[in-house]
Amino acid sequence: MPISREQKEAVVKELKEKFESAQSAVLADYRGLNVAEATKLRRRLREGGCELKVVKNTLTGLAARQVGLAGLDPYLEGPVAIAFSQDPVAPAKILSEFIRENKKMVIKAGVLENTVLDARKVKDLAELPSREVLLARVLGGMQSPLSGAVSVLAGTLRNFVYALEAVRKQRAGA
Repeated sequence: MPISREQKEAVVKELKEKFESAQSAVLADYRGLNVAEATKLRRRLREGGCELKVVKNTLTGLAARQVGLAGLDPYLEGPVAIAFSQDPVAPAKILSEFIRENKKMVIKAGVLENTVLDARKVKDLAELPSREVLLARVLGGMQSPLSGAVSVLAGTLRNFVYALEAVRKQRAGA
């Protein structure tokens, strides 16, 4: 059943708003998913703060061009689902994990802050450690030189105390 021009314009407007407001979007070919798997994927994405949309490619292309994503057109072939999120990494991680488990979908491309990414870059993005791990690594890197300086200073102070103790014993013996 065809949809009216007004409905198409509303869909394009909604997609345009999603592309503008979302920090990232991941496009995936969803061929081979049954209803239960699609529901499971939608639930995972929702829990991760993402939203999955399946829209006609022509309407998606129109919305993408309106927000300046002309490089997205080559990826809009076949059945395409788009996961939008405010988190730059969440949709890539969730979709990659789902694909590893089910081996039925394929990531086609992504959008990160109005930049079109190919599938390889989206997979690299998905392999990034979590924010907490990255913060811990930064803090560890900052803490390492400090602990090294403390041990150097402590060693110098320890040697000074040993020298004083040796002088005290020498004077006590004489």
